[in-house]
Amino acid sequence: MRGLTARAREPDSDLRSRVAAELDARLERHVDAPVALALSGGGDSVALLALAADWAKANGRPLLALTVDHGLQPQSGDWTRFAGELARDFGAKWRPLAWTDPKPSTGLPAAARDARHALIADAARGAGARVVLFAHTLDDIGESEAMRAEGSTLGRLSAWAPSPAWPEGRGLFLLRPLLGATRAELRDFLRAEGLAWIEDPANTDPRYARARARAAGQGVVAAAKPVRHDLASLAARARTDAGGTVHIPRGALAADGAMAFMSVALVCAGGGRRTPRGDRLAILLARLRSREAFTATLVGARVEAGGDQILITRDAGELARGGLKPLTVKASETVVWDGRFEFVAERAGEVRALKGLQSRLSPADRALVARLPAMARPGVPVLVGDETLSPLPACSLVQAHCLVGARLAAACGVFAHEQEIAVLSRGERAAASLC
Repeated sequence: MRGLTARAREPDSDLRSRVAAELDARLERHVDAPVALALSGGGDSVALLALAADWAKANGRPLLALTVDHGLQPQSGDWTRFAGELARDFGAKWRPLAWTDPKPSTGLPAAARDARHALIADAARGAGARVVLFAHTLDDIGESEAMRAEGSTLGRLSAWAPSPAWPEGRGLFLLRPLLGATRAELRDFLRAEGLAWIEDPANTDPRYARARARAAGQGVVAAAKPVRHDLASLAARARTDAGGTVHIPRGALAADGAMAFMSVALVCAGGGRRTPRGDRLAILLARLRSREAFTATLVGARVEAGGDQILITRDAGELARGGLKPLTVKASETVVWDGRFEFVAERAGEVRALKGLQSRLSPADRALVARLPAMARPGVPVLVGDETLSPLPACSLVQAHCLVGARLAAACGVFAHEQEIAVLSRGERAAASLC
């Protein structure tokens, strides 16, 4: 089946201009890096492909379509082939991806979503892309709001955001240029263009929360704009050191966006993806605002509050609970350890947390580590090999940088354009070496 047929009439010029304006505002022109696009073959993604292909051709950008076969429907192989034919019809490069992991018996939609983001992020980064286009619409916003009202932990959709996949999505942003369009408007566009698309039966399967919200008409009508805080101004008042500790002036937490900022800072400093529960975060923020001196742990991060400064770093106590796991590395291999450090080792070895190994450091390396806050030192990575021990930020045999500061800046909206992501991906905003 081919998706491209004769056009019935002129396309919706207003939709084209609106999407082009969204792409113009975020993307570079006439550069070699491809713009990636998530293409399922469904109506929304087919419309996005058609609109993005026109923009890419006019602005000298290669377009890379990525299709994930989740293996959840008998027709999934046919859908993947359809997406490939369609991508080629529009002059885009195309790559199929497959989710081959065992499927969970519960929480399948969330697991599939996480797998899709991780697979797309890996493929996009591997191709040199810095932005992935997703085809979420105004209806998706409304349905997500309705699902959250029923207890879902689904995140809010925004037009521009860092990839939720970590660490696969480091240095990668998502752009959703169709959030101002309705699903019905896109179907009108597809019919005018003579384009075919796939209807996934899961979209009407009442076992899934989104299908129930869609069937109840909880789309555009339920859509509401979430409250936006100026997290970028809070991020500008924070500092991240070479060991991944976030330093925040206590007075900054009087701002309205402090709760949202603390949630992001905890996740980034802890190196994971799990966000703190709202009730526990509210208690922590109240204590921080009270000027109390204390230490606390939350979502893998340790908070130390005293005086006018707050420190947030990786909780080394996670070692006892299976965190900060050792990582075997090969020479010249690029890896991420504990979600916080990316490095390339010139020789093979094993990366471990420093906790319990500090006595094996040389006096010079011990002095370097001593520059970090005391609570952060046990969570500093060290490379162990051939009876040697070297802290990664200081070791001449390792090209390393800390990801925490760049991740925090991205999550707080500091990066507004693709050109700035290129700086992020080169590590120019990463913390300096301990040396």
